[in-house]
Amino acid sequence: MAAGPNTRASDGDRDKVASVLREHYAQGRLTVEEFDERLEQLYTSRTYGELATLTSDLPDVDLQGLSNASSRLSERGGRPGGHQASHRALKSVWATWAVASGINWMVWFIVGATDGFDFPYPWPLWVMGPWGAMLLLTTVVTGLGRDRNP
Repeated sequence: MAAGPNTRASDGDRDKVASVLREHYAQGRLTVEEFDERLEQLYTSRTYGELATLTSDLPDVDLQGLSNASSRLSERGGRPGGHQASHRALKSVWATWAVASGINWMVWFIVGATDGFDFPYPWPLWVMGPWGAMLLLTTVVTGLGRDRNP
């Protein structure tokens, strides 16, 4: 007997749809906001019809290959996109830190140069030091800086 749109969905059904959404997010079909919004709706959905609306605008996904994709996601720590996405995010955060640090040092230099080269206390260290230390700690603890095979 086929399940209709008003039939209650199980936790396993919701997990399968979550895997589909993660796969589409990893492939770039969903933005972060859309992905988060659909996940919220997913876990409040009760019927197959409600689950179907979450993926109705997405191309079909091979559910047989989905079990392999789910295991790859769990190996990656559940992050869509895996190591490449983590590496890009890590580079982006470190680049932001470097730009902010550079701007602070430039301001410090300009203040010192316009004051007859009487440079003030190196206050940019207080901006870049704690922030950089937290980034370094996060990078080391989470292992995002290591090269892993995806």
